[in-house]
Formats: sequence, structure tokens, C-alpha cells
Amino acid sequence: QVQVVESGGGFVQPGGSLRLSCAVSGNLISINSMGWYRQAPGKQRELVAISITDGNTDYSDSVKGRFTMSRDNAKNTAYLQLNSLKSEDTAVYYCNTEVWEKTSYGKRTRTYWGQGTQVTVSS
Repeated sequence: QVQVVESGGGFVQPGGSLRLSCAVSGNLISINSMGWYRQAPGKQRELVAISITDGNTDYSDSVKGRFTMSRDNAKNTAYLQLNSLKSEDTAVYYCNTEVWEKTSYGKRTRTYWGQGTQVTVSS
């Protein structure tokens, strides 16, 4: 089993910053990708940023230039730096990862989600 734990959410005023962390642990062989998603009340979950093994990171247009995703592969951890926050960034932020994990017959890829961390931007 693999565990995905986010942290770092909170309450911040418009224009402020936050840093989210996502730690992946458990019975995994390697990580293929890590991504950040968010879901605002009454809206569908949407992709914020995604980083795949080759090092490329893609961002949604709504956060490009304000949010930065980074990874510490040695720690199986991803970070999301949120700058110049706006009220419309208010949402629960989820970490997603696709990993290779061991099975009784070899290995397989599987996707896991964290429990989410709340980010609230308000004056």
C-alpha cells in the first residue's frame, strides 16, 4: 500500500503565498508522475500542475506564472509554491501520484490520491 499525505494549506489574504507539500511513502518501486489538483465548492476537480519523470512540469493557464511545482525525488516529495494568490484559488488541493508498486506476480502501475488540504484566500 502507498500513502500520500499533503500539508501546508491554510488561510491567506489576496496577494499572499503558501507552500504545499506532498509526501509519498509505502510499498512502491518508483514514481512515474506527481500532480496537484484542486476542487472548489460546486466545481469539478481540475489539474493545477503535473510533473512527470522526464522532469517536465505543466501548469494550468490559470496558475501559470504564479504557482511553481518542484520535486525532491530522494524524499518522494513534491511541493507547490503558491504566490500572488487570488480569491478564486480557494479550493481543496489534492496531490496525485502514479507509482510502480510490487505485486505478488511482479509489478504494476497504480494511481493514488491524498486526502487534500484546504487553501482559503480571503480578505
